[in-house]
Amino acid sequence: MKYMMIVKATKDSEAGVLPSAEMIDRMGKFNEELVKAGVLVDAAGLRSSAHGFKVRYAGGKKTVIDGPFTEAKELIAGFWIINVKSPQEARDWAQRVPNPYTDADGEIEIRKFFEMEDFEPSEAVERAKELGKKIGKK
Repeated sequence: MKYMMIVKATKDSEAGVLPSAEMIDRMGKFNEELVKAGVLVDAAGLRSSAHGFKVRYAGGKKTVIDGPFTEAKELIAGFWIINVKSPQEARDWAQRVPNPYTDADGEIEIRKFFEMEDFEPSEAVERAKELGKKIGKK
């Protein structure tokens, strides 16, 4: 079961404030634990929304909107993708994440990925499975 652990943005992360050396060390140690346990798929911190853009769909049209975006609490500052055996294992790892919010309140959101088995069998699902094999997904 794959889960994404999402670090929500703060005013500091949106202002481009980089993590301290101490924070990088704590997160590095946590990442090493994930690697040793064989559950880490990917992890990264994200630049502020000033370095991003959105594509909005409305009324059959697409509009590109450049950042920065105003609602920091709705933005993502970083993530881990983990592959675990159970929802409880995902919860256990999430509770071990070092607090990334040095001087602010914050939260980490945990979301389960869809798996191909969640969908009714169809040609589209079979094509998606084949594509997954080509790009190295299980």
